[in-house]
Order: sequence, then C-alpha cells, then structure tokens
Amino acid sequence: MSNVVYEQREVKRSRYAVAAVFAVHGAVTGSFATRVPWIQDHAGVSAGQLGIALAFPALGASVAMPLAGSVSHRFGARNALRGLIALWTLSLVLPSLAPNLLTLCLALFTYGATAGMADVAMNALGVEVENRLGRSIMSGLHGMWSAGALVGSAAGTLAAHLGSDARLHHVLAAAVLTVLGVLSCQWVLDLQPAEDEEPPPRFALPPRSALLIGAIGFCAVFAEGASLDWSAVYLREQLQTSAGLAAACTTGFTLTMAIARIAGDRIVDRFGAVRTVRASGVLAVLGGLLIVVAEQPAVAMAGFALMGLGIAVVVPLCFAAAGRSGSNPSLAIAGVATITYTSGLIAPSAIGLLAQATSLMVSFALVTLLSGGLVAFARVLRPGDRAKTGQADAAVPDPRP
Repeated sequence: MSNVVYEQREVKRSRYAVAAVFAVHGAVTGSFATRVPWIQDHAGVSAGQLGIALAFPALGASVAMPLAGSVSHRFGARNALRGLIALWTLSLVLPSLAPNLLTLCLALFTYGATAGMADVAMNALGVEVENRLGRSIMSGLHGMWSAGALVGSAAGTLAAHLGSDARLHHVLAAAVLTVLGVLSCQWVLDLQPAEDEEPPPRFALPPRSALLIGAIGFCAVFAEGASLDWSAVYLREQLQTSAGLAAACTTGFTLTMAIARIAGDRIVDRFGAVRTVRASGVLAVLGGLLIVVAEQPAVAMAGFALMGLGIAVVVPLCFAAAGRSGSNPSLAIAGVATITYTSGLIAPSAIGLLAQATSLMVSFALVTLLSGGLVAFARVLRPGDRAKTGQADAAVPDPRP
C-alpha cells in the first residue's frame, strides 16, 4: 500500500513539474517575440528579410522534432528533457547577437530546432502523467504554456519600454529560465526504456495515426496563427478601428485561449475528447462567421473571442491522442507537432496572400471553413477519450517505473 501511495505522490509531483516546464517554454517564446523589432534593427534587415528569417524557427523545429524520440530513448525521459529545455532556454540569446540576415537565419533555425525537440519531450511526459492519473491534464499544461508566454511578454514589454539592450535582456532571461527549467526537471518522471525495447530510428517520418490526428491540429493551429497575426490588422483595415482597440483584440484573444486551456481539463473529463472537440469546432465556426459578417468592432472582437474558446483545447487533445495512438508515443507526438508547426508557419503568409488577391474577409472565410474540420473529423481523437483511457489503465498495470 505504501508503494502505491508513493507512486501516486510521485505522479502528482511530476504533473506540477511538467507544468512548470511548459511555463518556462512559453516564457522563452514571449521573451523573444517582444524584442523582434530590436533584433530587426540590430541585424539591419528589411521587413521582407525579417519575414524570411522568421520562417526559420518552424523549419528548424520541423527538421529536429523527429529526432526527439531517439534522444529520449538514449538518455531517459528526465535527462533528455533536462538537456533539451536547457538548450532551448539558452538559445534565446542567439537571435539578438546576429549582426546580419544570414546569422539571424542560422540563429533562428537553432532556436526553432531546440524549441521543437523540447516541445516533443515535455508533451510526451505530459501524456504519460495524464495516463497514470487517469484524467485529462494536457489542456491545463498548455494553459501553463500560455501563462508563461504572457509573463515573458510582459517582462519583454517592460524591457523594451525601458529601452534596454535585447542582448542583456535575453542573457538575463535565459539564465533565470534555464535554472527554473533544469530545477523543474528534477521532479518529472524518470522513464527509462525496457531492456528488450527496440530503439527508435534516429529520424523517422510520422506514423499514419499521427497524420490523421495532425490534420485536426492543423486546422486549429491555422486558425490560431491567423487570429494572432491578423486580428489587429482585420480590425484596423476592415472596420477602421484605432490601433489601441485593434491591439486589445489580439490581447483578448490570447487571454481567452489561456483561460479556456486552464479550465479545459474539467470539460474533457466530463464529456470526452470527441464531444469536446466537436463543440469547440461549433464555437470556432460561429466565431468565424461573426468575424466575416461584422460591421462593428464589438462583433468582430466577440468573434475572435469565440474563435479562441473554440480552438484552445484542440491541440492539447491532439497531443494526448497521439501519445496513446501507437507503440511509440514520442514518434507520434513528434509527427503531430511537426504538422502543427507547419500549419503555424504557413497560416500567416497564406492569409496575407489570399487577402492581397481578394480581401481579409475572404481570408477569414477560409479560417471558418477549416474550423468546420474540427467538427467533421473529431472522431479521430476517440483513442484519447478519458473514459476509455481510464478503463485501459485500470485493466493493465503500467509496467514502467
């Protein structure tokens, strides 16, 4: 009985430790995003060149993510996450040091590669903890990522307001976040491969199950990327609002997503992954319709809020389903993460190109259409249903330490 109690305490402690790692990961992103204008000036690149450079984080992540499974297998989950999160936090320093376009692209490629591998490792551990607890936690973990991003953004905004050098800001931020990330990893589950377990290939394409689940994530991340990058522009150009009100719309969308993710686990536990995503898709479609038909700023802002509510929990549920979809969770999670990162890469530019050819209203009609895919294809997440997972966990004891 004492061993059972100890294991339960270990799993609960690991849950909070993984949540802290998610927050640290998000804080790095927020710290970087707020200093992009300083980095652009320091590197001496134009807006077009900056756009090219900002594609490299997603490229780096897409290339490196399939490697995460072999890293975890070789070093164990805890050591792998400790090393990868440290590489990610330290890579925050690189972009601000770049003196030109070439070095900036290389720095951002490295930044994205370390981000992607750490992302896979922490999501894989989050899925493992969720399985052992027998209830949904992935939405809350991603909510912690959003909270960390908000904290990092706030600190970065203050640093920019004070006119500080981004190199100094990012060195200090990287030092603090590295310490927090490494310390948090001390309490995550120390999963080790079984003696007879075959090592995963060093680089592998996503399994078919990950492609199906990734399609759902693609739709959600496309809507997220479009809303984050274009909501303020939509209000300014389509509805002629002030810059302040337009910025408030983007901030409201981000806050809505963070709150929905933190509260999302209770909804998933009660209704299951499939019904939750179907209902989320309905909310996202309604939000998209409000955006498209809006003639007043308040209507469009309500639409973006509904869009945020609708897509908030989808990506966490995709990771959870991927982690239970086959014999190699890390490989499936890496596949889903690669697809979602790709969606985040192409969404802003696709919206811009379509808007240039037609209008922003038509662009968000496309976002609304893709949001409908959440309703149509939610059934592929059925393996992530909490009731089924709970029954499986009760029937088959977990053999790993």
